[in-house]
Amino acid sequence: MNRIARLPVLAAATIMLVVSATGCKRLEARDQLNKGVEAYKEQRYDEAIDHFQRAVNLDPTYPMTRTYLATAYAQLVVPGMDTPDNEKHAQMAIDQFEKVLDSDPSDSTALKQIATMYYDLKKFDLAKQWQMKVLNADPKDADAAYTIGVIDWTQAYSNSVKALQSVGMQDDSQGNVKMPKKICQQIQGENTPLIDEGLHYLLLVVDPGNPDAYLGPFANSPKSTGKGLRPNDDSAMVYLNLMYRRKADLDCTDAAARKADLAQADAWREKALGTRRANEEKANSKVSGVVIQ
Repeated sequence: MNRIARLPVLAAATIMLVVSATGCKRLEARDQLNKGVEAYKEQRYDEAIDHFQRAVNLDPTYPMTRTYLATAYAQLVVPGMDTPDNEKHAQMAIDQFEKVLDSDPSDSTALKQIATMYYDLKKFDLAKQWQMKVLNADPKDADAAYTIGVIDWTQAYSNSVKALQSVGMQDDSQGNVKMPKKICQQIQGENTPLIDEGLHYLLLVVDPGNPDAYLGPFANSPKSTGKGLRPNDDSAMVYLNLMYRRKADLDCTDAAARKADLAQADAWREKALGTRRANEEKANSKVSGVVIQ
């Protein structure tokens, strides 16, 4: 889950005053913008917000100022914290990013940041909707496809655990063969669309050989590129393992299908381990100056 994070929009920002800018307000706005960037770099986010807001008020026509203001608000959001202040800061960031989108509906930074804000607030349906918008703007965005898969698994897992707890059972990640028929039917109803969608997007990331991974918003994309969007993504493989274990829950009346799902889960788990080792070796070789192809 470490990939699901805010974009470092201002981490290395260097703002140059526009020599050709005319008018005292515009020059003052650029000055406020530069002061905001300096405060942001020093993690003085409240001060940065104040400077960026002044810059917006002085020159609302300069588009990047709203992006900086929104990103500063986003830095005040604590992922997963359910408090009025946290929600307020997230909504203020979202409001500013939406104004950026009013000028440029395909602005990838704004789309991704709004999706992240909703994810941080655990508003998963909204987070998924915005990740879909990211993919509509860029069908090759592996992070968005991965995140949709993670959200689908998170919701499916929560549904399974709650349903099993209602009859005093704990999830065994092996298809829960002892669950009552009514619980299986409940899980089937709640999780089938989530599992189908999650597998679709996770397979899109790592598995070019599965034609179902090119449906939906990718219908107009090339059907085969010779590789997935990010074929060596071991985290996506981990979630494929987990998702196939959720799929095994759906096969309460089909032992053969459940066995096949668990076999798929085990295969993706082993592939994830092997890929992670290879990725680590490649990263270490780069540090030492030797590149492994």
